[in-house]
Amino acid sequence: MPSFDTVLEPNLVEVKNAVENTSKEIATRFDFKGTSAAVELKDKEITMFGDADFQLVQVEDVLRNKLTKREVDVRFLDKGDVQKIGGDKVKQVIKIRNGIETEVSKKIQRLLKDSKIKVQAAIQGDAVRVSGTKRDDLQAAMALIRKDMTDLPLSFNNFRD
Repeated sequence: MPSFDTVLEPNLVEVKNAVENTSKEIATRFDFKGTSAAVELKDKEITMFGDADFQLVQVEDVLRNKLTKREVDVRFLDKGDVQKIGGDKVKQVIKIRNGIETEVSKKIQRLLKDSKIKVQAAIQGDAVRVSGTKRDDLQAAMALIRKDMTDLPLSFNNFRD
């Protein structure tokens, strides 16, 4: 039976490279000299440090440019709140989304069920497996998911015929 998996997976190697390039640019830029501006990656979290909120915005801008150059979709980023860390220093944690959350999985499942396309959606951990009898139905399901779920950079893999 033909099927495919709907997944939410960033290219973590490219994310790591983008963070390293951002660190290098921050170290060499004149407007960041003598400040505590920095960016680091631990597990699946990017932490940005700065002297003030506007500096965090500048660091984030550099990071987004580097991610875009490396073809990593910025919709993978989930920004947290700005936190004060003693003195006049601030930090912000950005989580990298990995895996489809349960609510979104159920939304995809409901979307496919309501569309009357002859496919079945099954939630499997952090992915949604869509299966059907015809390849054309699966391609229609892909198009529907892409059209309705624009806030997430979903991708499709394991297409089996």
